[in-house]
Amino acid sequence: MARYIVRRLAWAVVMLVVVSALTFLIFYTFPSADPAALRAGRQATPQLIEQIRHALGLDKPVYEQFFIYMKNLGLHFDLGYSYQNNVPVRQEIFARLPATISLTAGAFVVWMLIGIPVGVLSAIRPRSVGDRVAMGGALVGISAPVYWLGLVALFLFASDIGKVHLFGGAGSYVPLTQDPGGWVKSLILPWFVLAAAFAAFYARMVRGNLIEVMGEDYIRTARAKGLPERRVILRHGLRAALTPIVTIAGLDIGILLGGAVLTETVFNIPGVGRFAYDSIVNSDLPAIQGTVLFGALFIIVANLIVDIAYAFLDPRVRY
Repeated sequence: MARYIVRRLAWAVVMLVVVSALTFLIFYTFPSADPAALRAGRQATPQLIEQIRHALGLDKPVYEQFFIYMKNLGLHFDLGYSYQNNVPVRQEIFARLPATISLTAGAFVVWMLIGIPVGVLSAIRPRSVGDRVAMGGALVGISAPVYWLGLVALFLFASDIGKVHLFGGAGSYVPLTQDPGGWVKSLILPWFVLAAAFAAFYARMVRGNLIEVMGEDYIRTARAKGLPERRVILRHGLRAALTPIVTIAGLDIGILLGGAVLTETVFNIPGVGRFAYDSIVNSDLPAIQGTVLFGALFIIVANLIVDIAYAFLDPRVRY
């Protein structure tokens, strides 16, 4: 196991370097706004733009800029300074990371608490009325765009513009350390909006996997031994059916920790996703590079945790 983890961590470093190189290549290959001109403002002169370009190091060759960036990243974990406000990118990301973690963790709990039970109940009684209603609702949840669902939720339940003033509206995010009650109230709508599509997809996945697993020979053997049906379903069937769910969950968590752009934008949550979107609009390469690297790091770590968890979920998996 230790050798496997070390090997995966070494590949993670290689992948981060490749992702960083591709980000540099895309930024310089495709046409985009000049960061120096954006920072200089509307009344900028060519001389001022050249001075800013020299100060930011944009007049150096691409390979030299990339080498300097990777050297600072490897030695000091320095992600550079934002072209827009000259603030360290690492500081900006760490300041916004708690909001993204709060949004992702809460949505993950919600979609797991909804998706897995609904999928199990539908698999136990396939083609029943409850199964048809649940799968029909899941289809609606998967089909509804996040931005539309968020706007509808704000229109109905937001404390400022909603028809029923129940929860916090857009821009009402409060940090957990500042006000735990306000933190929960401001994130209830984003949690359910972000979790809707995931819960629907997981319900359908659990249902399909569990129906397939319940037809296996070892399930019939467990029933033949006289084990209670609940134990057969939860102890033997569900455990095997959740293995592919763990894979998808790891990927989904890693992606969302990199930034849930649409949800953070609709509800005006100051998270990493909103920061990444603003950085792309402003052609802020250090900020884009930092958010992309953080997103890739989260996905790699989540996949590593998932692979290790396989050994505990499925005894047949060995490293």
